[in-house]
Amino acid sequence: MANTSDIAKGAIEPGCAKVDPILIADNVTRSFGGNKAVDVAHLEIPRGKITALIGPNGAGKTTLFNLLTGFDKPNTGTWTFEGKQLAGIAPHRVARWGMVRTFQLTKALSLLTVIDNMRLGAQDNPGESFFKSFVRPLWAKKEQEITERADVLLKRFKLDAKREDYAAALSGGQRKLLEMARALMSDPKLVMLDEPMAGVNPALTQSLLDHIKGLKETGTTVLFVEHDMHMVRHISDWVVVMAEGKIVAEGPPDVVMKNPAVIDAYLGAHANDDLGTVSIDTVKEGN
Repeated sequence: MANTSDIAKGAIEPGCAKVDPILIADNVTRSFGGNKAVDVAHLEIPRGKITALIGPNGAGKTTLFNLLTGFDKPNTGTWTFEGKQLAGIAPHRVARWGMVRTFQLTKALSLLTVIDNMRLGAQDNPGESFFKSFVRPLWAKKEQEITERADVLLKRFKLDAKREDYAAALSGGQRKLLEMARALMSDPKLVMLDEPMAGVNPALTQSLLDHIKGLKETGTTVLFVEHDMHMVRHISDWVVVMAEGKIVAEGPPDVVMKNPAVIDAYLGAHANDDLGTVSIDTVKEGN
C-alpha cells in the first residue's frame, strides 16, 4: 500500500487535493426527476494508485462512472483527465485519450470469437477505414501487431485456450477477464472497473485481484467500484466513499473503514460491527 503522504496534500477530507492527480472533477451533478443521483463538489484521483469507489446501493457510483466516461450527460460540472477537458466528449474519444472502463454487466460481443473481441479493443487500425480496408497491404502489418499483442494479453489472463471460442461460450468470470484484457489493448493510462468481482466464480476471484494489482505495477491508474470490503482493504491504496450522490469520506482503507460517517452510511443498525468484516450483500439482506 502507498504512504498517505504520497497521495494526499494536507488534511484528509472529502474532496482533498492529491499530490499528482490524473483525474479532477468539479461540481458534477446529475438528476433524474427530483432525485439528485450525483452531487460531487470536488474529486481527485491519484495517479499510479488503486482507488476504490465504495458506497451503498443507490449511492451514485455507476452514474458517476457513466458521466466521467461520456456514457451519460451531467446537469452541471467539468472534469479533466491529464489536463484535458472531458465534459461533453464522446466515449470513444475518452477511450482514445487513455481512459477506459469496463461495465458491471459485461459487454463482450457474444457472436465474435475471443481473439476478435480483443482485436476490436485496439486503436488506430488503418483496416477500420472503409477505403483502406480494400487494400490489404495498408493494414496487414498493423493487424499482425494487434493480434500478437492480443495473444500476449490472452496468455496473461489465461484465456489463450479460449482464443477461437465464441465469447458467448465463456463463463461469467471469463467474460470479466476478457473485458479487462480487451480494455488493455488500447494501452490505457486509467482503467475504471465497475464491480469487477460481481458474479465471478470464487475460483477466478484471486486471478482478477492479481490482474488488478498487476495493472498498478505497470504504472496504470485504477479506479474501481466494489462492494466487498475485504477486497477493498486488500488491494486499494485509497478509498472514496459515496452516499446519496455525495463524497462523504476518503482516505486510506483502514482509516476509512473506521470513519463514523462511512459506518453509518453502510451499516445503520449494524454500527457496532467492524465494516471490514461485513459485506454489502450481508447488509442488503438485513442480516
